[in-house]
Amino acid sequence: MASFWNLAKGLVRVPDSQPIRFSNSNFRALPSDQEIEEEAHDAISKGRYFPVRIGDILENKYQVVGKLGYGVGSTVWLANEFRGRRAVALKVFTNDHQNREETNIYKHLTSVPSKHPGRNYLRNALDTFTLQGPRGEHQCLVHEPMLENTQELLRRNPSHRFTEDLLRVLLQRLLSALDFLHNDAHLIHTAIDISAWNILLGIEDKSIIHKFIEAEQKHPSARKEVQGYTVYASRSFDSPSGKSIGEPMLSDFGSAVSGEVEHDEDVQPNVYRAPEVCLKAPWSYSIDIWNVGCLIWDLFERKHMFYGKDPKEMRYMTRAHLAEMVALMGPPPLELLKKGKRTAEFFDENGEWRGDIPLPDRTSLEESEEYLEGSNKKAFLRFVRKMVQWRPEDRQTASQLLEDDWLNWRL
Repeated sequence: MASFWNLAKGLVRVPDSQPIRFSNSNFRALPSDQEIEEEAHDAISKGRYFPVRIGDILENKYQVVGKLGYGVGSTVWLANEFRGRRAVALKVFTNDHQNREETNIYKHLTSVPSKHPGRNYLRNALDTFTLQGPRGEHQCLVHEPMLENTQELLRRNPSHRFTEDLLRVLLQRLLSALDFLHNDAHLIHTAIDISAWNILLGIEDKSIIHKFIEAEQKHPSARKEVQGYTVYASRSFDSPSGKSIGEPMLSDFGSAVSGEVEHDEDVQPNVYRAPEVCLKAPWSYSIDIWNVGCLIWDLFERKHMFYGKDPKEMRYMTRAHLAEMVALMGPPPLELLKKGKRTAEFFDENGEWRGDIPLPDRTSLEESEEYLEGSNKKAFLRFVRKMVQWRPEDRQTASQLLEDDWLNWRL
């Protein structure tokens, strides 16, 4: 079923290696009282963002041609690289967000001597450099530009869920990427997160790059000045022609860690936290596998597998999350509980629940799964259960999961 994802053939080329002219006057000035994008954070007032402007040339080789997005720790820009005559995405970090560890991770990934196909589904860094801003240094990463993330693809889909076949293809790519990451690169993603937001889709329809640049030239992005800093409204790529989208890629390795040492620190987004993370027990590669099992529910069931919303506090709490796990999977094995530094908060010495909230009504994956029937449903749920297990050693590896019958249409 590879026709669902067409492999993007190389990086997107731009037609001209000369600087592009952009209007600095014909744009819509946003009202001063209309807060947009970076203004939501106090980083502007503290001078943390690098003052990128559309049309700027950085490092004498990248011309900024539009803004793709922003976050609390960075802004992201589409740029034209003169030397390679290609379009790239520049991630420019704030001066308080030093991403040297992330840069080192990308260098490590590039250096791994492996022909594993899974490395093709990891978003690599094409270049790194440092900009000197008015108030300090700003680390920069250069990536291949991507169309969108799978969360946006879900939003655009009228059903807001993936089809079963599309889910299979996405999971094959994701598990292949994790197999390379775990076995060849010896890294744990740790999921800041392995979520719909951080699985990006490649660009196959190259025309959308040119349309983006033309739109910026003809209709410059709306903007405003805030304390001498220009805040631009981000611009999105047009939808690709037909149903043509590139391969999915796992991104964001800013929190990846070595799998060759023991860990027990708090990681993962709340709803994706593995049992050993909740209990503060030692964890390793298998937390990524747990994360994928939970992600499937987001993509296919239109809901989380776990929410962890405490009925007393009305917010996420570890005790509520563990209570949901017990309701779904039964009591945890004692050998896992004995390893957890927080176990005594939630379980007694016999492994019985002692949290100060009641366990939810017992449910099952069968009751939660709404869209499949018969042997197909049974095969799908067997696949999910291979990942959603209390004990890390009971979860299958990425390599084992890639042989699953449901994943390979052997029903």
